[in-house]
Amino acid sequence: MRAMQVTQYDQPLRLNDIPVPDPGPGEVQVKVHSCGLNFGDLLLIKGTYQEKPSLPFTLGMELCGTVTALGEGVTSLSVGQRIAAYTGVHGLADYAVMAADICVAIPDAMTDIDAAAFLIAYGTSHVALDYKAHLRPGERLLVLGASGGVGLTAVELGKLMGAEVIAVARGADKLEVAQAAGADHLINSDSDDIRTQVKALGGADVVYDPIGGDQFMAALRACNPEARILPLGFASGTVPQIPANILLVKNLTVIGYYWGGYTRVNPAVLTDSFKQLIAWYVDGKIKPHVSNVLPLEQANEALELLRTRKATGKVVVTIDG
Repeated sequence: MRAMQVTQYDQPLRLNDIPVPDPGPGEVQVKVHSCGLNFGDLLLIKGTYQEKPSLPFTLGMELCGTVTALGEGVTSLSVGQRIAAYTGVHGLADYAVMAADICVAIPDAMTDIDAAAFLIAYGTSHVALDYKAHLRPGERLLVLGASGGVGLTAVELGKLMGAEVIAVARGADKLEVAQAAGADHLINSDSDDIRTQVKALGGADVVYDPIGGDQFMAALRACNPEARILPLGFASGTVPQIPANILLVKNLTVIGYYWGGYTRVNPAVLTDSFKQLIAWYVDGKIKPHVSNVLPLEQANEALELLRTRKATGKVVVTIDG
């Protein structure tokens, strides 16, 4: 089968021919239809992600596909059933094998493209805002990187949960995308002073930050007393050093959060979140924003869209054949 693999760190993926994997006990084999790309994939390629698979490995954190074989003991799924899964790796290939208990059955109304763009982007934001930050209706939510894959879903879900949403993104075009997702206020990070603008709007009660660096520090200083801050990524390339004196004076809470870690420590957090998100999707309340769809052979070009920040929302790779 075909697989786009990392064979050397910080080098383009290679399209290799590898054996089709067989499912072991508790696992399923899946024919992959589509794979959503994420910023974490870029870190895996560089060898700087928090998890480091042995070389060579097949890239692709989240996928949609059809179950083609069951391992011993699997009773929760059936052959022919469509599923989505967060696998960490293995998504950019014709077939993948994964534990049955991480698979999420998807409704007929959900397309393969939407399913591949759904779990990480929406799951990350929903667990962050609901389970971790306990966002309440009427609170003011500040979303940095608001036009990116996870940032855009934070805007959309924050609005759905009753918050007043401030979106920060680079340039008018990206801010238009955030506004269409429900943002109440727009801040251009290329030209506006984030701290001044947010304070003028009344300050932030919850900060959702996949960017880090200077934007984190500006957001920190624009927080209201007892605000909750979620540093969930460092797309700027700079991990902020958090001044504890500001946390003390304002009674702020900085919340450690790694969404993927819940697959091991408390998977029910993710499965409960997915049930709510899929119900919202079926009701027409949320829909992934997919800006680019490319075939497997162009996976390197798809990753470049993320690397250069030319994509808004999600980039999805389709797997045919």
